[in-house]
Amino acid sequence: MKQREKGLSVWQLTMLALGTVVGGSFFLGTSVAIRAAGPSVILAYVIGGILVYFILSALSEMTVANPAAGSFRTYTEHAFGKGAGFTVGWVYWTGLVLAMSSEATAASILLRGWFPLLPLGLLGAGIIIAVTLLNLLGAARLSRLESGLAAFKLLAIAGFILIAAGIAAGIWSGGQQNAGVQILQNQSWMPGGLAGIAGSMLMVMFTYAGFEVIGLAASEAGNPAVTIPKAIRYTIVLLVGLYIAAIAALFLLLPATAVSEQVSPFVTALTRYGLGWAGTVMNVVLVSAILSTMLASVFGLGRMLRSLAEEGHTPAWMRDRTDIPYRGILVSGGSMLAGLGLGMLLPQGVYLFLVSSGGFSLLFSYLIILASHYRLRKRHGGPLTERHGLRGYPYTSWIAIASLVVILASMPLIPGQGGGLAAGIALVVFFAAVYAAGRLPRRAGGRSGMQTPQLRVSAARAQMEAAEEPGGSGGDREDRG
Repeated sequence: MKQREKGLSVWQLTMLALGTVVGGSFFLGTSVAIRAAGPSVILAYVIGGILVYFILSALSEMTVANPAAGSFRTYTEHAFGKGAGFTVGWVYWTGLVLAMSSEATAASILLRGWFPLLPLGLLGAGIIIAVTLLNLLGAARLSRLESGLAAFKLLAIAGFILIAAGIAAGIWSGGQQNAGVQILQNQSWMPGGLAGIAGSMLMVMFTYAGFEVIGLAASEAGNPAVTIPKAIRYTIVLLVGLYIAAIAALFLLLPATAVSEQVSPFVTALTRYGLGWAGTVMNVVLVSAILSTMLASVFGLGRMLRSLAEEGHTPAWMRDRTDIPYRGILVSGGSMLAGLGLGMLLPQGVYLFLVSSGGFSLLFSYLIILASHYRLRKRHGGPLTERHGLRGYPYTSWIAIASLVVILASMPLIPGQGGGLAAGIALVVFFAAVYAAGRLPRRAGGRSGMQTPQLRVSAARAQMEAAEEPGGSGGDREDRG
């Protein structure tokens, strides 16, 4: 099959990934990591960046070899079987739906500060409906909007770095006597020791989470073998570089002991130097960051649901035959509305238990990406592609897998995250049981009953590939049957 000549560009893929990653977890959640590790959290961000590089390199190698729409879910199925693909896909989809419903609640709380008369539920529902409808416009149009929102977030981080540098250089003191090197000299670099760095890794990885959307967008990229590796390199360089520079700039303005987990550390730092308007600006940045993350997440959710449908892992009516997975997007948006409703109906503790599975789902997916890559490459007997492979294999695979296992196991050590581990494991067990229960009737039906779904999937794939060949209906493919 010929490569697409048109599709998402390197820049669009990079901004889509950054739009997913740079969200409220960085602007707010960073304070938790700082409280645990102090200035040595910079080392945690470096370690996290290396882990992200390993994960994305493994994903890139598999994606270049097979730019499947299902990305890591499809690779998991190739490596470990249909049951594993079913479980991973549904765990990722469910965890992210619940996480995004809570993000909508967070954005609603911020917006209600400007529109106090509007009910919280109405604001949240409006946000979910808006991001769902925007996703129906298609990848090309969505990527332009996402690029604008992502650029705004990145400029906000870059702006903070410049302001911090100006304060540290003495251009603006805001009434404070100490800034820059003096702040660093008066605080402990590793107040929590190695345990503090280890304790901060969970939140650090959460601030990096979301980059897997690059893989889910691979089937809609122009010339994936070129654009995917480049987009991954740009994402890593921009993300790790800006994060480390922003955290380093933060420690030039205030000591780690002045950081509160209830307030964005960036707002605290700027307010300390008389820049009170920073609170309003940061709220605008936070809202745009959350909306950007939700837009890109719904993009990934729709494609994940389409991949599940193509393999027969959903009811037949969920299958899409168009470039834009309308049904997957609408079902994902409706599920987010249901998650928002659960947040208002269920006791807060029960709802938080469910929502906290979102973080587990992402880290679990990264663990599966590495395990699938390891198994596929071992089965293949060498690199899956001539270029863009994971360097240092298999040692880097072992290091990254072990690191993610330790980070997942440490979740109960972070206040509020113990429930995330329990809820995430419960999701894995639940969907594995659902798949096993669904297999029983097919086994009872004999060998021929097991082959029918695969034949339908193969026929559907052949139809979609034929439509992409020259002379096919192109972007106007629709399921008219």
